[in-house]
Amino acid sequence: MRFKALVALSTALLFLATPAHGSAFPEVVNGSAPSLHPEGTAYDPTRNAFLVSSIRHGTVSVVRPDGRTSTLISHPWMISTLGVKVDVRRQRVLVAHGDLGVGARSTPETAMHRSGIGIFDLRTGALRQFVDLAAVAGPGLHLANDLALASDGTAYVTDALSDALLRIDVRGRAAVLVRDARFHDPDPPTSFGLNGIVWHPRGYLLVVKSWGGQLFRISLGHKPSVRQVATDQPIHNGDGLVLRPDGSLLAVTNPLGPQGVSAVRLLRSRDGWSSARTTCLLPWPDVAPTTATRTPAGNYVLDGRLDVLFGGSGSDHFTLRKATFSAMC
Repeated sequence: MRFKALVALSTALLFLATPAHGSAFPEVVNGSAPSLHPEGTAYDPTRNAFLVSSIRHGTVSVVRPDGRTSTLISHPWMISTLGVKVDVRRQRVLVAHGDLGVGARSTPETAMHRSGIGIFDLRTGALRQFVDLAAVAGPGLHLANDLALASDGTAYVTDALSDALLRIDVRGRAAVLVRDARFHDPDPPTSFGLNGIVWHPRGYLLVVKSWGGQLFRISLGHKPSVRQVATDQPIHNGDGLVLRPDGSLLAVTNPLGPQGVSAVRLLRSRDGWSSARTTCLLPWPDVAPTTATRTPAGNYVLDGRLDVLFGGSGSDHFTLRKATFSAMC
C-alpha cells in the first residue's frame, strides 16, 4: 500500500504541474529537426511538452505536441546527449552525455571516453554544472547512458561501457555506487552493458543490461547490493525503462544490439522484483525505439532513427508514439 500511495502522490503532482490541455496529446507526435537523432526523452510538465536529446548534435530540444521543435540546451562540451530527466522541484534538467563516435563534434580522443552529466536550468537552459563521470569511474571506456532521479534529488547513472553504476547527490558530488562484473562484458570492450534505469519508491533501483537482457535490482543504503531479477525471458537489447503507477515496468527494446527486436513490453512482479514476468509484448511499428516517458496522456515511446545514423546516413525525422496496453496486461 505504501508503494501505491507514493506513486499515486507523484502522479498527482505531475498532473497538478501540467496545464489542463495535457490530455490533448495526439497518438503520434511527428517531430522534425536537422539530423537531430534523439535517444532520450522526458516529459516537461512546465511546458506540457517533451524534451529530447540528440546523438548527433549533443543538444536538448523542446518538442511540442504538434511536433514543433526548438533548442533549449546547447553546449560545446556535450558531443552526444542521451538520457534526460526533468526535476521540476529543483527547476533543473539533468542530461547524460558522452561520445559514441557519430556526433558532429566527435574526435578520436573523446570517443567512448567522455562521459558525464550536465545540469541545466529548466526555464532558461543555462548551464549550472558539469559532472565528469569518466574521472570518477576510473580507467577504461565510458558512456553515461541513462539516469534515474530519487525523490531527494539524487541521480543514479548507468555507464554502458563499464562495470560501474554511479551516484550524484543533489549538490553534484559523484561517486561509484556499486561495481559488479555482471554489469558489462569486457569482450568486446564496446559491448553495451547497463542501460535503462528507474528508481523505485521503496528504495531500490531496477536496471536493464542491453547485451544479455538481464534485469537487476540494486538496493540502496549504506551497503548497496545487486541481485539479478529472475525473469521469464531475457530483455534482449533492453533500452529505456518506465515505472508505471500500477507498479508494472515498461521496457523498450530495439534491434540496435544482439537479438533485439523493436518492441515494448510490460513486466510485473509479485515479490518486490525478486522475479518478474512479461505480461504483454507489443511489436513496435517504428524501426528503432530507444526509450519512453510518462505523461498525463500516457506513455510515449521515442524512435530517433538511430538505425539510420549508425548506418552512416542521417534523418531529420523522429517519432513519439503512445503505447497502449490492453486491460488484460
